[in-house]
Amino acid sequence: MKKKLYTVALAVLTVFASGCQEDFLEEKPTQQLSLEQIREAAKTDPTLYNSFVSGLYSTMYTPGTGGTTGHDDFGQKGFDIFADMLASDMVLAGTTYGWYSGIARYQVTKDFTVNQTYTPWRYYYRVIRSANTLIDLLGGNDAVQPDTNTKQLMGQAKAMRAYAYFYLAQFYSKGYGDGTEKILPVYTSTSMPNQPKSTSAEVYNLMVSDLEAAIVALEGYTRDTKNKVDQHVAKGLLAYVLAARGSQADLQRVVTLTNDIISASTYRVLNPNEVVAQFDAAGQITNRTTAGFNNVAAPSWIWGMDLVLDYGLNLISWWGQVDVFSYSYAWAGDPKTIDRSLYDAIRPGDIRKGQFHATNLQPRNKFFHPDRVIGKQRFMETDYVYMRLEEMILLNAEAKARLNQDGPAREMLKTLLAKRFTSASDYAYVDDLSGQALKDEIHLQTRIELWGEGKSYLSLKRNKRTVKRGSNHLFEAGNSFAWDSDEMTFDIPQAEVLNNPVLND
Repeated sequence: MKKKLYTVALAVLTVFASGCQEDFLEEKPTQQLSLEQIREAAKTDPTLYNSFVSGLYSTMYTPGTGGTTGHDDFGQKGFDIFADMLASDMVLAGTTYGWYSGIARYQVTKDFTVNQTYTPWRYYYRVIRSANTLIDLLGGNDAVQPDTNTKQLMGQAKAMRAYAYFYLAQFYSKGYGDGTEKILPVYTSTSMPNQPKSTSAEVYNLMVSDLEAAIVALEGYTRDTKNKVDQHVAKGLLAYVLAARGSQADLQRVVTLTNDIISASTYRVLNPNEVVAQFDAAGQITNRTTAGFNNVAAPSWIWGMDLVLDYGLNLISWWGQVDVFSYSYAWAGDPKTIDRSLYDAIRPGDIRKGQFHATNLQPRNKFFHPDRVIGKQRFMETDYVYMRLEEMILLNAEAKARLNQDGPAREMLKTLLAKRFTSASDYAYVDDLSGQALKDEIHLQTRIELWGEGKSYLSLKRNKRTVKRGSNHLFEAGNSFAWDSDEMTFDIPQAEVLNNPVLND
């Protein structure tokens, strides 16, 4: 009976989480249960609600959650590739099959009719609707929860809603201005009709409120798997939101939040043998089981997904796009590589230079299936990383530099570089940096450390940067693009414009 209820719950969540308002016009399945019926069932089996939060997390890795059958539509990691290519740190080095060519050409950000403009919108609003479904089931945004389990579920739902609004705000707006610019429709309940765009201040205030509530609700929560949001994840998301809004008070809170995460005994910075594949004199890998950015158990991973064969992920996945040791487009004709200028900026003595093939610049020694056989991994069991400790160290250093706390910013940056250089003398140059030069270095180190993880785009936007494409780009090589250029931001997709008559009210 319990298994049946879980199955029904997941099915109902899928119906409620359809994500766009036009879905209300579709015929409803005859087996759909109302929220009230589910609440009644949960009185008999309170753990039923857990199925809803599990379904919410599964959206992050399931193909097609952006509403298409495209091989670039597979949840958060698919949009991490969008972000890395928009920021130009990831190069589409071949177009045999053509996935991501519209992103690499900056065509997608200038055409609101194409699927790649629609899929992020659809995906993140689907997450929002799923989160709102669970929030409604638990009594609504302001409901006092009767027990610890439902309190923690509410915290997770609000954190996931904020996560989705954060990425929408990055992809579909040019950044936080004075707070009056209208950017996105806001939905905080499944019962709300179509909404007009809210201001950036309203959207960011909701994110902050949701994450603050989540941090309180998740106090003492111990998750059983890293794919779930716990208090550290919620604090990390809040740090990103505040860094993007960027007031002096916000940046002070970023320092506090990231300090809390950094001081947590459960995480540590990855060691050299965990960052890059290393080989003996015969060319045999010596750290097959510890390196590869492929295991959610990695000690710095704060949030990630443990992929198993039962999920059936294959070509339509992050590994199916980026990893040459998987059955992938990267292997078969659409390789993804590091920008040549960024590669050249990695200093001698920095072990991260070895993450990339010296000739073709593919990330063969950062991301790889442990067997390291070209094209081998057919069904994906290498894991997804969503957030790790090194991000928090870099955010902490960045916030301090933006607060003109140069000394503390340098020291924080060096805690990371100490694990990336073979000798302290190799990163002693940091001691001579201050002001804009220090901010530039932190931004550069963010791009190097987090290459392929979708975070360079976030840094580019919040720090109001301009990127110049290296010589190995197939499109726009040598051209520069500012954070607020049309190339860097999606237009609201045609489907939303057509189906939401109050969008611009």
